[in-house]
Amino acid sequence: MSSLTVYHQSTPDIPNKVLTHLEDIAATLAEQGVRFERWQAAAAIQAGASDQDVIGAYQASIDALKAEKGYAGVEVTREADARLLAEHTCDEDQLRFFAAGRGLFSLRIEDYIYAVLCEKGDLIGVPAGVRHWLDLGEEPRFVAIRVFNQVQGSVANFTGDKIAADFPRLDD
Repeated sequence: MSSLTVYHQSTPDIPNKVLTHLEDIAATLAEQGVRFERWQAAAAIQAGASDQDVIGAYQASIDALKAEKGYAGVEVTREADARLLAEHTCDEDQLRFFAAGRGLFSLRIEDYIYAVLCEKGDLIGVPAGVRHWLDLGEEPRFVAIRVFNQVQGSVANFTGDKIAADFPRLDD
């Protein structure tokens, strides 16, 4: 189940708020400029589906997002990058849709950490410049669709702050 846990950055062991209803999660994140939606596949996706099959199952939603925001590219990702466990920013919006599996996006906005557990069917859109880190678990198993403008991929600009180590991880 998708969830949003909000912490003050000074109290990583004590959440201020825990939300599990889609509407509450989306509304709370929208107040911070973060997009959160649930998408439905137009067709069933079989185990071992090709990248094109995965994209095709969500093509209408992808096309609507591209038209709305002017994004140019789409790709399927299936591998985790351990470097993204460290706090960083990106020069462009980070849009990830989880077609399978899950991931924990932790966003540092002002004095708060918004830990967003994304499950199958969830789209998260993190605006450019927002400090964040991504945990895909100790044994990552996911299929995500990335929507972007920079074909070479967005560059992670690491902050050097060790704050990510203080907060709960995906498998905690």
